[in-house]
Parts: sequence; C-alpha cells; structure tokens
Amino acid sequence: QVQLAESGGGLVQVGGSLRLSCAASGRTFSSYNMGWFRQAPGKEREFVVTIRRSTGRTYYSDSVNGRFTISRDNVKNTVYLQMNALKPEDTAVYFCAATQWDYSYSQVPTYDYWGQGTRVTVSS
Repeated sequence: QVQLAESGGGLVQVGGSLRLSCAASGRTFSSYNMGWFRQAPGKEREFVVTIRRSTGRTYYSDSVNGRFTISRDNVKNTVYLQMNALKPEDTAVYFCAATQWDYSYSQVPTYDYWGQGTRVTVSS
C-alpha cells in the first residue's frame, strides 16, 4: 500500500512557476507508475502527466506539454511536477496518483492510490 501527500500549491500570477511535490510512503515506490491529475471547479478530474516506473518515460497531456515537467526521485520516494508559464486555465486542485498497472495511464480508474490534492490558483 502507498500513501501519497502533495505539497507546493499556491497562488501565482499568469506566466509564473510552481513546483509541486508528492511524497510517498512505503518501500516499493519505484515499482509504481506515478501520475498527476487535476480537477478544476465543476469539471471532471483530468490527466496531466505520468512517469513510468521502469523506463522513466513520460507522457504529457497536450494542454501542458512543453510547460510542465514531471520527475521522480526513487531514493526520496518523491515525484515532482515543475509547472512553468502558468495560465489561468491551469487553476485546479492537483492530485498525484500511483498504480502498478502499465496500461491506460491517462485514465482515473487505472490508479489505485491518490493523495489529498494541493490547490493551484493562477491569477490574471
């Protein structure tokens, strides 16, 4: 079992940057594919990015590709989301998630473990 805790959210102006962190408990962090999702008010939770457990390969949604960067530190049991060039439409609660499934990485039901979320607000 994995417990996840996000941090690093806050209020930022358009064009600014934030770095989110997700700390995971447990000794098997490296065996999990990690993902970031977000949920804006009144909208469904949507996929942002994933980083694979074995290859470190990353997959981004079109809306953040080129602006956001995911990374992981398997020693610190932490996954990061560096967000640059933030836009008002990036405003949402950001969740990290973990799964040992290797398919359907952009789908919410694929992920077994979720953090409580951290709020990001981008002001114009």
